[in-house]
Amino acid sequence: MKRTFGIFIVAALLVSGCGSSKKQLEVGNYDAAINKAVAELRKNPKSEKDIETLERAMNIALDQDNERVRFLKIEGRANAWDEIYLIYKKMSDRQSAVRTVTPIEYEGRTIQWPYVDYMQEMVIAKKKAADFYFTHGKELMNNGTKDSYRQAYAEFARAREYVGDYEGIDQMMQESRYLGISRAYVTLKNYSATKFPEAFEKELVALDLPRLNSEWVEYYTTMPEKDTQIDYLVNINLRTVAVSPDKQFQRDSLVKATVEDGFDYVKDARGNVLRDSLGNDVKVKKYKDLQCALIQTFQVKECVIAGDVEMLALYPEKTIKKEPIGATSNFEHVSARAIGDVNALSLAQKQMLQSQIVPFPMDVDMVIMCTENLKQAIRGFMETNRRYIN
Repeated sequence: MKRTFGIFIVAALLVSGCGSSKKQLEVGNYDAAINKAVAELRKNPKSEKDIETLERAMNIALDQDNERVRFLKIEGRANAWDEIYLIYKKMSDRQSAVRTVTPIEYEGRTIQWPYVDYMQEMVIAKKKAADFYFTHGKELMNNGTKDSYRQAYAEFARAREYVGDYEGIDQMMQESRYLGISRAYVTLKNYSATKFPEAFEKELVALDLPRLNSEWVEYYTTMPEKDTQIDYLVNINLRTVAVSPDKQFQRDSLVKATVEDGFDYVKDARGNVLRDSLGNDVKVKKYKDLQCALIQTFQVKECVIAGDVEMLALYPEKTIKKEPIGATSNFEHVSARAIGDVNALSLAQKQMLQSQIVPFPMDVDMVIMCTENLKQAIRGFMETNRRYIN
């Protein structure tokens, strides 16, 4: 049930602190005007502007609320008692606030409103509202739909909030809650030629599903008790699991470099060493050419897993979403050896020489590496399409 009246009250409270009391009065926010005027009068009891605003806003608000209650009671709708209760509560709260600044002596007269005891009316309205919610909740339980069970739960909760107890209400809340939940069973179907241990398949669907759960949706990776209805299936279908053979190949390159190799003295025509203006011997750098054969060994291996994920609604049975998924994992290792003068190599090439050929990973290890990437793809699908399960 839409409780628009309650929303109006919240909205009025939210704007109560915005603008002066007179401004609130001018735009018809009477409770906001009253709250603002009361706040100002507590600070300055002589504020004529706020006294006048309080008097006018209070009179209008009381007239409107009393007229609305009178209309609702004459109309006689059973679902109106919630609104009637909220109006009475608003009037009671308003009265309590206004009594903190009244009576007010203003222009030779006393401004004050007679005290009204709203408690009895509030109790009656709460009881009748609770009766309506309880009865309506029981009626909704007969509709047999998820939405009606969820609404019934909300009605029972409101009835218990207002009154506290009805015979069997706890059991009805449990039943409506249980029946209102949509349950999705996530399962793995392996159509590939590769067979996995059961523990491995369970690990693949360990997707941190609890964080996908919501108030009315639950995900399972193990089939619940036989009396529990599953409403959706999420099938993870593995179509292809392929691991490439071990591949190893070499790449040879000749690295050349010119490096400093000491120095020579500069001599004149008579064979004497030249000196500069400071009397130092004049020298020139010598260079030599180096070369080294770099033999790199590359080891590579790849795993590819491909398939799809499909979401199926069971009542009625239909496919609501299906998307391909896939993941890859790669092993790549580079080692090297040198023949010749290693001083011709760069720092990165020298570091490469520290690495040796290593054993290739087993096929099962490649698959395990790949499934971690696959789990991320599945989790992304689930999060993106969770709106379809409701």
